[in-house]
Amino acid sequence: MYQNRRKFIKNSLLFAAAASSATLFAKNWSINTAIFDKDDLMGKGTPTLYGDGFNLRKDAAESLKLLIAEAKKSGFNPHVVSSFRNYARQKRIWDNKYTKFTQEEKLSPIQAIKKIVRYSTIPGTSRHHWGTDFDVVDGAKGIVANPLHEKHFNKGGVYHEFKKWMNENAQVFGFYEVYTNQAQRKGFEYEPWHFSYLPTACEMMREYINQNIFSTLKNSDIKGSEHFTQEFMNDYYAQNILDINPELKP
Repeated sequence: MYQNRRKFIKNSLLFAAAASSATLFAKNWSINTAIFDKDDLMGKGTPTLYGDGFNLRKDAAESLKLLIAEAKKSGFNPHVVSSFRNYARQKRIWDNKYTKFTQEEKLSPIQAIKKIVRYSTIPGTSRHHWGTDFDVVDGAKGIVANPLHEKHFNKGGVYHEFKKWMNENAQVFGFYEVYTNQAQRKGFEYEPWHFSYLPTACEMMREYINQNIFSTLKNSDIKGSEHFTQEFMNDYYAQNILDINPELKP
């Protein structure tokens, strides 16, 4: 699947009609063939990032700017809530949740970890480390309380029309929803706000699979990591890392 898509992306010029005019725009995609090392994949590197109100790798940032401009023609105003997130930031998120769940909610370490990984990744395993992924809402509707909640994107929700527009147009710019609402998918819960830039993300996923990243997590300084059993890590890898939108798999 990926090789066919790779050939298509390299050799095809994608066109889309502008929603509010008769003009056409075009975007040449090219697969990113850069070599990504372990630090790049785990959010411990220092990639050069681009964007106005967001931080992504260059090709992803340029495509997102085009998407935003086109969305505005239809009355939307895409607002990126989160984009690149380094290892230290992800660790703070994880550690804060672990402390809250174990100390305030009195969950066991295993219960806390399972609750965290419904939506949040173990530091070093987040796609947000790559500079290819972002979470987005419609700023034209304002930033509601708890904006990254499925109810806002479902029918009747404040971001539902924007979500419909993204479903119809995001792929033209190279962006694909990561954690879909397919009933058979496991791992992270449905995230209608989370999109990934396919050309670069597929290459980073390929490198990620080839790296022995999970061996570094068991003895890390992540809170609760001593409870990362081999069975848990195997399930997390298969379900949370690999069970994503098939279009984004290398």
